[in-house]
Amino acid sequence: MGTFYVTTPIYYVNDLPHIGHIFTTVVADTLARYRRLAGDDVRFLTGTDEHGQKIERAAEREGLRPIELADRVVARYHELWRLFGISHDDFVRTTQERHERAVPAILRRMEAAGDIYLAKHEGWYCSGCETFYTEKELAQPGNRCPDHGTPTEWKSEENLFFRLSRYERPLLELYRSQPEFVRPETRLNEIRAFVEGGLKDLSISRFGLDWGVPFPDHPGHSVWVWLDALTNYVSALGFGAPAAERGSYERYWEGGDVRLHLVGKDIVRFHAVFWPAFLMSAGLPLPSTVWAHGWWLRDDKKMSKSVGNVVRPDHLVERFGPDPLRYFLLREMVFGQDASFSDEAFVDRYNSDLANDLGNTASRLVTLSRSAFDGRTPPTPCDDNPLIGIAREVVAEYRAAMEALAFQGALRALWRLLAEANQYLVARAPWKRLKSEGASEGVSRVLWNGLESVRIVATGLLPFMPGLAPRVLAGIGADAAPASLDALGWGGLPAGVPLAALEPLFPRIDKEKFMSEIPTGEPPGAPAAPRAAAAVTTPAPARPEGSAERIDIAQFGTVDLRVGRVLACENLPKSEKLLKLMVDLGEERPRQILAGIAKAYRPEELIGTQVVVVANLAPAKLMGQESQGMVLAATDPEGQPILLRPHRDGALPGGKVR
Repeated sequence: MGTFYVTTPIYYVNDLPHIGHIFTTVVADTLARYRRLAGDDVRFLTGTDEHGQKIERAAEREGLRPIELADRVVARYHELWRLFGISHDDFVRTTQERHERAVPAILRRMEAAGDIYLAKHEGWYCSGCETFYTEKELAQPGNRCPDHGTPTEWKSEENLFFRLSRYERPLLELYRSQPEFVRPETRLNEIRAFVEGGLKDLSISRFGLDWGVPFPDHPGHSVWVWLDALTNYVSALGFGAPAAERGSYERYWEGGDVRLHLVGKDIVRFHAVFWPAFLMSAGLPLPSTVWAHGWWLRDDKKMSKSVGNVVRPDHLVERFGPDPLRYFLLREMVFGQDASFSDEAFVDRYNSDLANDLGNTASRLVTLSRSAFDGRTPPTPCDDNPLIGIAREVVAEYRAAMEALAFQGALRALWRLLAEANQYLVARAPWKRLKSEGASEGVSRVLWNGLESVRIVATGLLPFMPGLAPRVLAGIGADAAPASLDALGWGGLPAGVPLAALEPLFPRIDKEKFMSEIPTGEPPGAPAAPRAAAAVTTPAPARPEGSAERIDIAQFGTVDLRVGRVLACENLPKSEKLLKLMVDLGEERPRQILAGIAKAYRPEELIGTQVVVVANLAPAKLMGQESQGMVLAATDPEGQPILLRPHRDGALPGGKVR
């Protein structure tokens, strides 16, 4: 048994989690679950990056302290990881004491190596990346960040520098001698080319930033957010702690067998150049591999909060649960390449793979077996049939693919066994034989072989679908929680055990109906009243002075205006105008309100703010989603919405506006 340490990036808390965060974490969870079944001693780490200028500014916009913003977003991560069954062993936060004592510890080792010095620094700075760029790296025109596409700003300040240039040759030797250090090979080639182009010393402090780890012995300086963040991989294990608390660090890092970082391709340079250079300077072991996966694209663009095209697939999870989405993400993307996300692709994959291939096969076999053998699994197993050899090939392919992080290939292998099993069943037609020869030994063998094939497939799915795969296993009379990968061997289905009726695990989706119920763009010819239920976005026609119909105080009292606090906010897919807000009105549950203010407000700037809501307005259906109230807004001279809100943040959610 070896040690296997797998990490996700730590996620920035200036925004709520989306499909990109979900994907990387599901990959890590799938791998961790597989390695545990393989018998490894696994340590799985995820967490949040909570320092830096972006967090400070985001919190300031919402009138919060940075730690308050971080706590709120972290709570959402914990909620989401519970929903997706993420089996992490630890969740690190860069605001934790264990982390804030580890960062100075690694810096002192780097300083002792003579690799840190003080100098003036000037350059183009992206606050989104919290990184300086050279003019050659910037996107033109406008000196824009090559990743975000947003304008950079010229900065000049005295900073602490790391002698990155000293590690140019050691890094190139690392890539030459250990090509598995960066995967896939395309990323290794990119990183090698970057380093061969020459490394400049790196600014590793920021002056005057309050929200960060203080740089030891240099008052006024805080540690560069990336050096701070990268240290999480060892701080969470106990690096920098007293000797009695360093057991996990010694086991999984210093003496560990595999130290695997899973990252998106946009941050591979930080992990494959800067991080190993820091570790070399500090005299610490390097990670075994930095595995950089591709991006999930929407409309052929990388999903990005700044672009406004992120996907938060709440509607899919709410209707079908997290496991089908886990399956889709790992089946649809060739790990290491980009992939496109769409609801239509999800429905197609769900109906084809889960509802038809797996669900129907299992259901048909269970129904036939229950009917033939008095509610039990077939009494006669079979150890001589063509499926045995295919199953062995499939299991070998599956295991090789999982070792190579080729998740799509592993699932494709399992589905090959399902396809072969279905062909086997069609050729032998046990439903016909059951009518002609009854519950014979031959029928028993055929049905047992089919169920055994499903059992092996469901066992292979345990790392991918930790909620539904055990239900498939239990539904066919097998052990729902096998202890190891040995369960992939042929012959594990119990004979003659009780077999309950199998409820549909993957009800087929009516694609046309489903697609019509999700947002597809602004509805043509929508009446004015329902559209206004989201927010007033255009000025009403002018009236002659005094011509408006007057109401008395009793009539006004029928309008229930209340103060609400925005708990969550996101763009409504395929709508340029609508935002979906979850608003706390002091009720048992927050309300979902659709507001036509997307051209004037970004979702992240509304979270935590107060709004005024018409609370007793009849619900309205917009683009397939219900709006349970109306957010009040005025308009500027150009017709852009201006939200009406309390001038100070003191009213409690649900407070009545009089």
